[in-house]
Amino acid sequence: MGRIRGKDTKPEMLVRKYLFAHGFRYRLHGRKLSGHPDLVLRKYGAVIFVHGCFWHRHEGCRDATTPSTRVDFWCQKFKSNMSRDQRNVVTLMSSGWRVAIVWECHLKRMELRTLNALEAWLKEGGQSWTSDELCRGN
Repeated sequence: MGRIRGKDTKPEMLVRKYLFAHGFRYRLHGRKLSGHPDLVLRKYGAVIFVHGCFWHRHEGCRDATTPSTRVDFWCQKFKSNMSRDQRNVVTLMSSGWRVAIVWECHLKRMELRTLNALEAWLKEGGQSWTSDELCRGN
């Protein structure tokens, strides 16, 4: 598990390159904010988390599998990850931040559509957004 990166992952780099190319400027891994969001866009009052489906348990995703060994450990690990994520989102929103969550699988399967929707959300000023909304048609 020591080789697993928490920063500068491929999905995160994809989002960063897209936003930068489209004129968005951001700070990385806001150390002063709850959960250390991957991207902080002060101008838009927004933060973006790029979540891996395995570690953050993307509901209904085929990438959110549970290892067959040490099942109790993994279930507890995933449960604590999910509750921490929820706490961070609530804390950030109560502090006035707009929160977006981009799921790794949506960047793999519908990259351009996901990134365009994220850009539109940033410009429109919606409260919170997740790339799951693309699948629901919102």
